[in-house]
Order: sequence, then structure tokens, then C-alpha cells
Amino acid sequence: MAEAKNNSKTALIAEINGLLADHFALYVKTKNFHWHVKGPRFRDLHLLFDEQAIEIRDQIDAIGERARKQGGDTITSVGMISELTQVKNQDSASLSAEDMITELRDDNQKMVDRLKGMKELAEQAGDNATDGLLDDWTDMAEERVWFLSSLLD
Repeated sequence: MAEAKNNSKTALIAEINGLLADHFALYVKTKNFHWHVKGPRFRDLHLLFDEQAIEIRDQIDAIGERARKQGGDTITSVGMISELTQVKNQDSASLSAEDMITELRDDNQKMVDRLKGMKELAEQAGDNATDGLLDDWTDMAEERVWFLSSLLD
């Protein structure tokens, strides 16, 4: 029983680090789009992207601390972020506003999926605090998906 819980904790810490990497990568991508958006909806999208980037950034420390509170290590480098994230690089500074919105929506949806998948790991590891935080983080990511999806209708 103790070994199974230990394995669950190890798996949870690995997923927490993946989630942390996703937040770092999505923060950078969202700021990229904030800086480079153009077109008739510039002001609204510029502000929305900045609001979403700040929300994502503000979750980073709490996520990293969950790994540490579980006795694990956390991300130590940009290389680890690149290795662990599900967010694909986007180096273009000239994407259309629609393409930016679509990418951010899709990346945030992947984050929602990862968060929902982490619930069972938190339960198996007996980590009630992470379990509760996952609900809050899922709600925030779902709201970002909703806002971005609404712009595409």
C-alpha cells in the first residue's frame, strides 16, 4: 500500500512539473501574441491576451510549490520546460489574429485536459490540497477556452 502511494506521489509530481512547464510556455506564447497582434480588433485582443498571460503567470509559483510540498523537485531550466511542455513553440510574429486565438484556445484546452487527468493522481497520492487547487486551475483554464472560443464564433 505504501509503495503504491509512493508511486502515485511520484507520478503526481511528474505531472505537476508538466503542468508547470505548460504554464511557463503558455505564458510566453500568450505574451508573444499580446505584443504582436494586429488588425481591427487589436486593442481588445491586446488587452485580453495580457489579462490571460497575467492569470497564467500568477499560477506558476503555486504549481511549483505543490511539487516541493510533495517532497519532489521542480523545473530547474528552460530546457526542462521545453522537454516537459505540451505547448508547441510559435516563433512567428506575423500570425493573423484568428490564428493566434485558435492556437491559444487549443493550448488552453490541452491544459484543461491535463488538469482533469491529474485529479485521479492527486486522489491516489492522498494530496487533498493539490486536488482542490486543480479544480480552481481547471476553472480558470476553462474560462480562457470559453473566451477564446467565443471570439471564433
